[in-house]
Amino acid sequence: MKIKDSRENETYHLVLLVKNQQGYNNLMKIVSEASIEGFYYKPRVDHEFLSLHSEGLIATSACLGGEVQRNIVLGNIKRAKEIALEYKDIFKDGFYLELQNHGLEDQLKVNDTLLDFSKELEIPLVATNDVHYINKEDSRAHDVLLCIQTGKTIYDEDRMRYPSEQFYLKSQEEMYGQFSYVKEALENTVKIANECNFDYEFHVSKLPDFPLPKGMDHYEYLKKLCNEGLKERYNLINDELISRLKYELGVISQMGYVDYFLIVWDFIRFARESGIMTGPGRGSGAGSLVAYTLGITKIDPIKYNLIFERFLNPERVSMPDIDSDFCYERRQEVIDYVVEKYGEKNVSQIITFGTMAARACIRDVGRALNYSYAEVDRIAKMVPAVQGTTITIEKALDMNPELKKVYEDEDRVKELLDIAKNLEGLPRHTSTHAAGVVIASKPLVNYVPLQKNEENIVAQFPMGTLEELGLLKMDFLGLRTLTVIRDALTMIKKDTGRDIDLDKIGFDDKEVYKMISEGRTVGVFQLESSGMTSFMKELKPDNLEDIIAGISLYRPGPMAEIPKYIANKKSPDKIEYLTPQLEEILSVTYGCMVYQEQVMEIVRKLAGYSMGRSDLVRRAMSKKKHKVMEEERKNFINGIIDENGKVIVPGCVRNGISEEVSNKLFDLMMDFASYAFNKSHAAAYAVVGYETAYLMCYYPTEFIAAMLNSVKGNNDKVAHYIRFAKDMDIDILPPDINESFTDFTVQKGKIRFGMSAIKNVGVNVVKSIVKCREEKGKFTDFMDFSNKIDLSIVNKRAVESFIKSGAFDVFGVYRSRLLAVYEKVLEGISNNQKRNLKGQISLFDMDLENNIKLEVSYPNIKEFDKKYILSMEKEMTGLYISGHPLDEYRDSLKVLADTKTSDIIVEEEIEDDTEVNQGDIKVKDGDRAVLGGIISNVTKK
Repeated sequence: MKIKDSRENETYHLVLLVKNQQGYNNLMKIVSEASIEGFYYKPRVDHEFLSLHSEGLIATSACLGGEVQRNIVLGNIKRAKEIALEYKDIFKDGFYLELQNHGLEDQLKVNDTLLDFSKELEIPLVATNDVHYINKEDSRAHDVLLCIQTGKTIYDEDRMRYPSEQFYLKSQEEMYGQFSYVKEALENTVKIANECNFDYEFHVSKLPDFPLPKGMDHYEYLKKLCNEGLKERYNLINDELISRLKYELGVISQMGYVDYFLIVWDFIRFARESGIMTGPGRGSGAGSLVAYTLGITKIDPIKYNLIFERFLNPERVSMPDIDSDFCYERRQEVIDYVVEKYGEKNVSQIITFGTMAARACIRDVGRALNYSYAEVDRIAKMVPAVQGTTITIEKALDMNPELKKVYEDEDRVKELLDIAKNLEGLPRHTSTHAAGVVIASKPLVNYVPLQKNEENIVAQFPMGTLEELGLLKMDFLGLRTLTVIRDALTMIKKDTGRDIDLDKIGFDDKEVYKMISEGRTVGVFQLESSGMTSFMKELKPDNLEDIIAGISLYRPGPMAEIPKYIANKKSPDKIEYLTPQLEEILSVTYGCMVYQEQVMEIVRKLAGYSMGRSDLVRRAMSKKKHKVMEEERKNFINGIIDENGKVIVPGCVRNGISEEVSNKLFDLMMDFASYAFNKSHAAAYAVVGYETAYLMCYYPTEFIAAMLNSVKGNNDKVAHYIRFAKDMDIDILPPDINESFTDFTVQKGKIRFGMSAIKNVGVNVVKSIVKCREEKGKFTDFMDFSNKIDLSIVNKRAVESFIKSGAFDVFGVYRSRLLAVYEKVLEGISNNQKRNLKGQISLFDMDLENNIKLEVSYPNIKEFDKKYILSMEKEMTGLYISGHPLDEYRDSLKVLADTKTSDIIVEEEIEDDTEVNQGDIKVKDGDRAVLGGIISNVTKK
């Protein structure tokens, strides 16, 4: 802890130790105050605040940086005594003077003085060692770490460094050897340890009470909402639905999570009533009928056989976890609602720690050791990059023989990697979690320390720790696809008058599945990649189950099952099951294991496990706990019988399945479980995928316009979606200063280019132009435009971009002429406006009063050639708008296509980042390619 001296504005070290719950409560307040109000380069707190929050805390005077020790070193003995007595008075539960010995001369001098202080002031001593690393041999790695943190190399003379190699965790023998002359100081270390009896309270709910009118029961209110939702979502309410809802509500009540569901229901309700797009739910929460009836999720868990226990069960005590997706642009409104409802001090965002990953760590260490960039780069690139997998340096040495060889053969490489291995995984920096929010029943400072990250107050514990402490942690995720859907629906209503409710479209439209089966998946959530498109073309899905399975299978690991899945779908009569009981479970995925939930169903239905225990087995399998699983194999096959002979788990054999088949099935589940996917999560994503496919199928113009708005600023993606629109014979209207708005819009069934997608044109510029248009009417010519707009917002650079992109073509003036005069026109009008502000007579104003229309005198120059105009458009918008460089060859290409003879050599600039392969030749964006040969056919894609 840094202590601030308000008189001298100095900071000092102080060690605070927690004795009990009260001490922990006070420590959180001290740390939070220091990190929020007292922060200046580092967290700081003053004596006054310490004195108000000292109960339950033991303090020790710290190292040479401590306030007492620093004054002794400076020779201020009187002041050092005053400070020691002040701390003694503040910390009634114990204050100790620390003796340390790291082989430093100042410490020996300080220790002698502290011995005298102890006797004179009656303050006990304690022997300690300043520990910055565990082992003595880690000193070198620690020194390198300091260099990384301070941007220095180990050869810099003026850098921060520790004065000895003694800052490690010393053994009992070493400490007794150093402090044998002051035995009571050694004994006090044990005494302090024995007095510190605080332990965290794990898995005890600290959820806030959902505010209800006085006298209302939370459980009854939840049940009422669920029953109302059940009637809304099901035409026929049968015994299965009633039983499932009653069971889930019972578990939720038993585990103390009634308020959790009410809280989530409430902010989802707020979002929908406020017109904020919400997702269908994600994660295992989609398996809950309660969540579905409350409108938290949008997919029927009964119809799609989603399992509640994968989400919540009493045999695995853990907080429920419902992550919520919102429109990317309006997510903050939902967070603000939660803050307002439960109190600013009860809600915060969450810290996240960036760590030193293998490659980055090697580069950092290399810089600190002053290795050349090329030398470090060579080694770093030998660490394999596997998507979705964390590769450590140790794993990399096993995976890459070349890396292992240079490690064993080259001393410099060995030093580099050995130090990097020591530092790998250490926290590098802190930041605010993009989506995480924590909510508590009392001010959060009562449960966790807080700090300020930029302007955000965040909990200093990461998500996992907060959950273990029983705090309500939620992810408020901004999903860009929801913003696309929102924008598409808005444009559809404006363009066609149709008000579409996607919650009521169903999931059985044949035309939608036909479109997906044909590979027309551009813009379709989760199905847009080339690999997934090819998969869908082969699979030819005809129901939502196929989309759910597709999302689950198209990942490393499960991909191996794709050929089998496709073959079995095409020939269901050829599907073979290890045992007939599997058909009921695996028929929905054509005999293939795809989901975690299927593992749970197999152990439950074939071996008689409870749903809760089946989830525990599923988790153990996925984490490859081999010892646990070998024991579980016996239970799965032969069952569990208690000491009284009662059958707890029947096992497969008792259920008529042979031991041989049971073993094969268990092996199959073991191999599969490590990469099995959560069906509830995939199902929720499949809903969004289907909704985007529906919009693309029936309203492609509006949907593509919405997609274009979501990727503004990324010219490659804008060009990609525009080319797709053209392939669908959707007209793309060029930017127009009188017709375009900030975003891409739909005008009479055509997409109008959005002006904010033009290079160097910001949103504020476009808003200013649109506002001017609305208030003063459309622009009649360039002079009219220049006179009407606010030149303090619309600058020359933006006007130049408008000209180059063709936004002023509506005025019928060559772009070459506009580019020649626009600066002088704008400067003249700007200077005139400045003179007006000073009260001078304006020639422009005089002319306007006399209704004399001023015109720009354009130079008599030719228009740029077509290729130059196209290159300007490409520069400003990322694509060719008014034509294409190959247009002049169009007729020749047609003749060649018809005659199938002759050769043609043309040059074409590749427009996107697509890689074109021809033999060993690769052409990428920006390259010039010579295309030659006999064209035998031309196919429009």
